[in-house]
Amino acid sequence: MDERIEEALRRSRADFTDIRIEQAWHTRISFEGPHLENLETYFEMGGIVRCLVGGGWGIAVFNTLDDLPERVADAEHIARLVSSELNERFELPPAPPIRDQVRASLQKDPRTIPLQEKLALVRRYNERMLRESPKIVSTRTAYADSFRIVTIANSEGTLIVEERPDTAMLLAALAREDTNIQQAWETVGEAAGFEIVEGQEEKAVQAARRALDLLQARPVQGGIYTVIVNPELAGVLIHEAFGHLCEADFLAKSPAMRQLLTPGRVVGPPELNVVEDGYLPGRRGNTPYDDEGTPRRRVYLIRNGVLEGFLHSRETAARMGFPPTGNARALSYQYEPIVRMRNTYIDRGQATFAEMLRGVEHGIYACGFVGGNTGLGQFTFSAAYAYEIVHGEIGEMLREVVLTGNIFETLHNVDMIGDDLTIYGGAGGCGKEEQQGLPLTLGGPHVRIQNLTVGGRTT
Repeated sequence: MDERIEEALRRSRADFTDIRIEQAWHTRISFEGPHLENLETYFEMGGIVRCLVGGGWGIAVFNTLDDLPERVADAEHIARLVSSELNERFELPPAPPIRDQVRASLQKDPRTIPLQEKLALVRRYNERMLRESPKIVSTRTAYADSFRIVTIANSEGTLIVEERPDTAMLLAALAREDTNIQQAWETVGEAAGFEIVEGQEEKAVQAARRALDLLQARPVQGGIYTVIVNPELAGVLIHEAFGHLCEADFLAKSPAMRQLLTPGRVVGPPELNVVEDGYLPGRRGNTPYDDEGTPRRRVYLIRNGVLEGFLHSRETAARMGFPPTGNARALSYQYEPIVRMRNTYIDRGQATFAEMLRGVEHGIYACGFVGGNTGLGQFTFSAAYAYEIVHGEIGEMLREVVLTGNIFETLHNVDMIGDDLTIYGGAGGCGKEEQQGLPLTLGGPHVRIQNLTVGGRTT
């Protein structure tokens, strides 16, 4: 296959050409309540060609190597047509050719596990949640694994072959008492094999019991609070409300945000560091190279409270005059790479959780993430569950806790950062444009925020 790819690249007359080919094995299993909803396993193979001519890209997608030269010619033809309509030209920053093979190290390759064994495991977890109480009226238990072999080659001489495993599980329980309905869940997900979903009965129990606990929790009283967010919610906050703003393709389309996000601007306290880490082996979505074959590297979005860097593909780096960061990622061979995060987190501070509680007379300890939305620095996030803080102690469980604010004001209101950094893979993924569900990690330590608006009942 390598020879056919390199021969097709030699025939291209574009300024730049790259080819990405994927072979992928997938399994999907899910239960809704006691019923099996989905059971599938399949293999797919396909690829994408990109050609750059002047300032225009041409793209062609294919499912067989038999006509690869023709697909390269198609992409080049499209690029020339696009370039003729554009009054611009840019050159990709120079990159040394890379020749590498990246092999996955798995205890249990999911491709070798019988489908019946996977189904039995998922069914067992699902039944365990349903047995917890008659008040558990429904569940959702979802398992997914994939093993992809990705080949990335370009006209500069790069040829990389990577094995990319991904295994994840969602355990969700729905509890009901009269008209009161509550849900809770636990997840697990890593760039690992079947072994990571084994022995997770305790997570199934935790999901069911938390849903039951939420039935007895009281709704939060809306107001302005000192809020401590747990590591998962801290990661969601920094990823969704701030990290996406630092993706260079977004900045290129938003002059107003470029004025706000000026490197060197103070955006938080001196102890605040936000990292977009290059490569964390074994974590979801992690490979040493992005989908353009650029080596991943660590980027500080915020260092010592000061805005420092952005995330780039080769194109955005060329257009904005920065070095590439290896953040061009694609959901699958059907899509072109766009600027995406991989491991985004608030770095650890020095405070203990006990120190963060101390001095909070009446606050909120918010945990997990249900949903929310963001837009140009504004955010609204619903915590999965929460607790009241009274006189420096954790109090009653709360529900319907919605955090809202402006991310720049919120970061300035951070007054303590914990020493307990935790990185989460989870079972979901990030969505951007039409590419939904891209695996990644996020996280942080516990973070204390002053004067944060919490939506809830006002009477």
